[in-house]
Parts: sequence; C-alpha cells; structure tokens
Amino acid sequence: MNSQRIIGIVLLIIGIALLFTGLHASHSLADRAHDLIFGRYTKTTALYIFGGGALALIGLLTALFTPGKR
Repeated sequence: MNSQRIIGIVLLIIGIALLFTGLHASHSLADRAHDLIFGRYTKTTALYIFGGGALALIGLLTALFTPGKR
C-alpha cells in the first residue's frame, strides 16, 4: 500500500468523524434555537458538516483512484 492511499484513508476517516460531529452538534439545544430564529445552522455546525463531507469525499477518491503497483 503506497503513501497516497494511506493518506486518502486517513482523510476519509477524519472527514467521516467531522461529519458525524457536525450532525451530532446540529441536534444541540443552541443549534436548534439558532435554526428556529435564523432558519439555518450555526457557522461552526455547517463547517463541520460540509467540511467533513468534502474531506471524506476527497479521501475516498484519493484512496480509490490512486495508482498502485501492478
């Protein structure tokens, strides 16, 4: 396994962790109140959700499409 594939797997794991952290934070009392008043999540929660999703996607693509030894 080459280093690019390992980096892709690490990015995937970190992205999934950030995504679940953001989804968990979206159910907090403070975030629900902010959503009720302003109609959207807090900036931190949105950053966790979108950043985690993007990082997970980049990690997945890196892990899957990295050329290996043939």
